[in-house]
Amino acid sequence: MPLDAARLRLLLPDRSVHYFDTVGTTMREAARLAEQGCARGTLVVADEQTSGQGRHGRAWHSPRSAGIYLSMVLEPHPVLTLALGLSVAEAIAGTCPVECDLRWPNDVLIAEKKVAGILVQLQGPAAIAGIGVNVNCRTFPPEIAPLATSLCLETGRECAREHLIAAIVESVERWCGILYSIGRRPILEKFASSSTYALGKRVRVEQESGLLTGTTVGLDASGFLLVRRDDGSVTTVIAGGVRPA
Repeated sequence: MPLDAARLRLLLPDRSVHYFDTVGTTMREAARLAEQGCARGTLVVADEQTSGQGRHGRAWHSPRSAGIYLSMVLEPHPVLTLALGLSVAEAIAGTCPVECDLRWPNDVLIAEKKVAGILVQLQGPAAIAGIGVNVNCRTFPPEIAPLATSLCLETGRECAREHLIAAIVESVERWCGILYSIGRRPILEKFASSSTYALGKRVRVEQESGLLTGTTVGLDASGFLLVRRDDGSVTTVIAGGVRPA
């Protein structure tokens, strides 16, 4: 069933919601609005993306009427991605009977499979936060099928995307409010306690400099992942793809 834009606007009466039936990517449209000086909190939502963006230049599977393809214009912050991960996981758990895990820095998982991803890019003085959630997808392309899941596959029933979007926006507002008013510490503490990847997880990290293998030992004060190598040394992971070893 197509996304009901009128219903979504009723659920978010104080938000500027720009809806597209089909769009290349909501992030590009949100960036355009940010360049024009739109209000913080502006939303761009699509029922389908033809060029959905993932991390490291990858595509985000964005079939019609099956997922949430949402971009928000927000204030930048160094740990904004972590706050968004918390927000999406919280919204999913509050809407569907599933438990989510967080994989640093921006993946939301169910039983080690990716159900949602987050991408943050700067556009002038604004941050464009792209959020993709696999909601009612029943199949995935072969290359990602072993790694991805959806709320429908996990719960056995379809989820109303309008209510989940509203829950995500509400949760983002709450966690970003904490981040902007109090600082990063509550975000780091909550992320660390909500993620099995933050502490004591055996991981491999794909970095430009090569493959790093070790055990996670928490987050540093800037929100970067700390990994203890087998020789006992600790490496700060600033960027890279984290996977279970």
